[in-house]
Amino acid sequence: MTKPYYAVIFTSKRTSGDHGYDAMAQKMEDLARQQPGFLGFESARDEIGISVSYWESLQDIAHWKSNTDHLIAQEKGRTDWYAWYKVRICLVEREYGIDQ
Repeated sequence: MTKPYYAVIFTSKRTSGDHGYDAMAQKMEDLARQQPGFLGFESARDEIGISVSYWESLQDIAHWKSNTDHLIAQEKGRTDWYAWYKVRICLVEREYGIDQ
């Protein structure tokens, strides 16, 4: 990815039961991949969930946040899926590691 870029880090603790979560999570990932400025996505879930999406600009993030389908998923998250969550938006200026 060309630097700098932005990372949206979503950490959460799920409520018990699926309540349509898995299907909506896949739908949101597929939809995010179609949005302008989307660069990538990584996710892990155990005791807490950590999902990171990567974007070219803050404007691209704001556009995704206001997507109609995403707004519906956000509301379901607040009412049905999450005991708690946090969203952090970070500027990535440098990265390093072993490529996959």
